[in-house]
Amino acid sequence: MVWVPLRPTRTDRRAPLCAPTHRGTTMSLEWLMGWSWSLDGLRDFIATGIQSFRDCDATALAAVACFLVLFVWYCYHVGREQPRAYTTVNALMQSAEANGVQNGYVYCHSPECVRCTHHDGLNQKLYHNLQEYAKRYSWSGMGRIHKGIREQGRYLNSRPSIQKPEVFFLPDLPTTPYFSRDAQKHDVELLERNFQTILCEFETLYKAFSNCSLPQGWKMNSTPSGEWFTFYLVNQGMCVPRNCRRCPRTYRLLGSLRTCIGNNVFGNACISVLSPGTVIAEHYGPTNIRIRCHLGLKTPSNCELVVGGEPQCWAEGRCLLFDDSFLHTAFHEGAPEDGPRVVFMVDLWHPNVAAAERQALDFIFAPGR
Repeated sequence: MVWVPLRPTRTDRRAPLCAPTHRGTTMSLEWLMGWSWSLDGLRDFIATGIQSFRDCDATALAAVACFLVLFVWYCYHVGREQPRAYTTVNALMQSAEANGVQNGYVYCHSPECVRCTHHDGLNQKLYHNLQEYAKRYSWSGMGRIHKGIREQGRYLNSRPSIQKPEVFFLPDLPTTPYFSRDAQKHDVELLERNFQTILCEFETLYKAFSNCSLPQGWKMNSTPSGEWFTFYLVNQGMCVPRNCRRCPRTYRLLGSLRTCIGNNVFGNACISVLSPGTVIAEHYGPTNIRIRCHLGLKTPSNCELVVGGEPQCWAEGRCLLFDDSFLHTAFHEGAPEDGPRVVFMVDLWHPNVAAAERQALDFIFAPGR
C-alpha cells in the first residue's frame, strides 16, 4: 500500500520549518519509501530537506552526500567516454598495406579496409567533409558530389561488374575503358616530350637492382606470379621526399601538368616495373574521378593491359589513358632476355570533372582527413 500525503495548508507547510522534531525526521524517511511523486509532495520534500540540512539533520546530510557522490561518479564516467573518431579516408585506403597486402588487390577481409569490406562510417565522413567545404566556400556546383555521397551505397552495389570503383563513384560521368590522347592533350604531350628525361632517371635507379634484391624506395607488390615493383614519387596524395630527390627532373615535371591529381588520396605518380612472367590479378581502382596515364618507358613484346575486357599494348614514348575503375589486369609474357616492362604512371583528373568539383574533391579526400 502506498501512502499519499494530503495537500497541506499553508500553515502546515510552514510548521516543519519552525520546529523540526524526531517525529518529523521519521516522517521524512517514510516519504522517501512511499512517496507518490505529486507536485505538492515534491515541493514539501524539497522544503523539508532544506530545513533539515540547515538544522544538521544527519539522515538528510547522508542522503545529500550519497546523491553528490553518485552525481560526481556519473560525470566522471560520461567524461571518460570519448566520441568515436572518424577513420580518415587515407588511413582506410592504406589499411591493406598495414595488414600485409601492399597493393590492395588481394582481399584481406579486414573490417578496416575500405577496398575489401564496406565501411558503414565512410559515407558519413564524406558527407561531413562536404558540409564543411560548403560552409567555407559554396554549395554551387556540388550537385553531383552531393548526389554521389548520398546514394553511394546504391551506386556501388548496382554498378555492372565491368566497372565497380571500390571507394567513391561520381555519377553522370561518361564511362569508357580507354580515353583518347586528346582527353588531356596538354599533359599527354608534355609527358611524351620528356620521355628521355624520365627514362634516364629510371635507368639510374634501376642499376641498384644489381646490388640487392629490393633497393631502398622500391615496393614489391603482391601478384599471382612474377614480380611487380613500384617506385612512388606521390603515393595517395602524399609526396615521398626521398624518392623525389632521386628523380628531381621527373618530380619537377609533375608540377607542370595541368590535370595531375596531387592533393587528394586518389592521386599517385610512380614508376611501375613488371618482370617477365608477371601477371597482375584483375582488380578495380578506387574511383572513377580520375584517368590513369601510362607513359611507356620500356615495352617489350608480349606485354598487354586489359581494361574492361579490351586489350591494349604499350609503346615507348607514348601515353596510354584508361579508367582504372573498370576491371583491369596487366601481364608480361615475354622471355627473361626481353627485360622488364616499365611505365611511368600518373593519375589525371577525368576530363568531365568540373573545376569546382575538383576543388571540393581535393578538400573531401585530402590526405589525413
